[in-house]
Amino acid sequence: MKALLTMLNLPYKDESLYEIALTHASFANENQTEKNEKLEFLGDSVIGILMSDYLYREDLADEGTMTKRRAQAVCEEALVKYAATIRLKEFLKLGRGEQAKGANDAMIADAFEALFGAIYLDLGFKWAQKTFEKIIVPNLNLVWNIKDHKSTLQEYIQAGDKRSISYHITKETGPSHDKEFEATVRLDNVITLGVGIGKTKKEAEQNAAKDALKKGNYDHQEIV
Repeated sequence: MKALLTMLNLPYKDESLYEIALTHASFANENQTEKNEKLEFLGDSVIGILMSDYLYREDLADEGTMTKRRAQAVCEEALVKYAATIRLKEFLKLGRGEQAKGANDAMIADAFEALFGAIYLDLGFKWAQKTFEKIIVPNLNLVWNIKDHKSTLQEYIQAGDKRSISYHITKETGPSHDKEFEATVRLDNVITLGVGIGKTKKEAEQNAAKDALKKGNYDHQEIV
């Protein structure tokens, strides 16, 4: 842990927060310790506001462009790319079963968000911003080609008659440290356009949007 904090040049005060940030539920269950889910929840919002602030200051043309860019830059695939630049996977604390299989993308992305939650709680927003500028901003070129299915679907729907879409988690299965989620995307909260499954709610929603795009013929364009 100290090696990671030294690499990030963080003047940390409470090392235990960072330990929790990198603790997957499987390890927590086996060792009766705290898991990183609450810090992940917080870190997701911290990264979201930092990315929104960055894109606003970059003065992109319009809200639609910024929304699409933000979605690309904070999706699971993007978070995994950022995490790889600091070798975060090497520091994760996993249960025996998960350790044998190796950390998947969802675990890595969750821990990356949790790390930002820990930095925010321990050192405040300014240090979270400094870390964002150190880890994320220099690597944004790695994520601009990521396909964000939710944004793409939103664009197609709004290009028509301005109807709305919404996402709903319809099923959760598996133990707390190895859950699987099912999500649906609905038009006007009534018509189901697609269904997706994932190891996180975000992944399930992305897959639901992907399913909708495959099934639909929005704006008379072929969806690959």
